Amino acid sequence: MTETFVLSLAQNAITVALLLAAPILLVSLLVGSVISLIQAATQINEVTLTFIPKMIGIVLVLLLLGSWMLQQLVTFTSGLFESLPTLVP
Repeated sequence: MTETFVLSLAQNAITVALLLAAPILLVSLLVGSVISLIQAATQINEVTLTFIPKMIGIVLVLLLLGSWMLQQLVTFTSGLFESLPTLVP
């Protein structure tokens, strides 16, 4: 196992993690911003008001993109398992 392999493995792991987390985080950010804008316009300062819309948005993202996320994770994991025999000296 060389330094190049370890660095490329770490880079691929971080890339996959960011790719999987990005849709959920973006939807949460957008929903939170819209709700905060509505709260600022109506002067309703309830902290728990953003929780349910964010949860609904996250569930919708997982329903729509869950199979794609799982496919990305399976592809990365199978590539990792396929490279295991080359790691043993």
